[in-house]
Amino acid sequence: MPKLRISEAASLLGVSDDTVRRWVDQGRLPVVQGDNNRKAIEGHELAAFLQRQAETPEAGVTIARSARNQMRGIVTRVVKDGVMAQVEMQAGPFRIVSLMSREAADELGLDVGSVAVASIKSTHVVVEIPEA
Repeated sequence: MPKLRISEAASLLGVSDDTVRRWVDQGRLPVVQGDNNRKAIEGHELAAFLQRQAETPEAGVTIARSARNQMRGIVTRVVKDGVMAQVEMQAGPFRIVSLMSREAADELGLDVGSVAVASIKSTHVVVEIPEA
């Protein structure tokens, strides 16, 4: 089972090292001894933590939908032409680009700085293992 350093876990979660340390101190994330006697988080524990976080809907938010992958972020760019719009957002370390009708972008009021949630549903998802 992989053991992740605090900094690696923080990078994967899109938060600071200090935030991960606070979660460890609060007992929300269990740690083990890693290399060089440093604190580490086992990969399966981090995955379980992420699942628990995703299961807690915010107040007033839809509680059921078919799309399983949702990422809250901020709109960083909007390009509109006569019919279509390209909307870019940053959700933690992830850049998401969506193509939609201009009408939809206008109705949602999507402008740079808007907070939005990207719901991703796909029948084709590529999963890769990064080089260590």
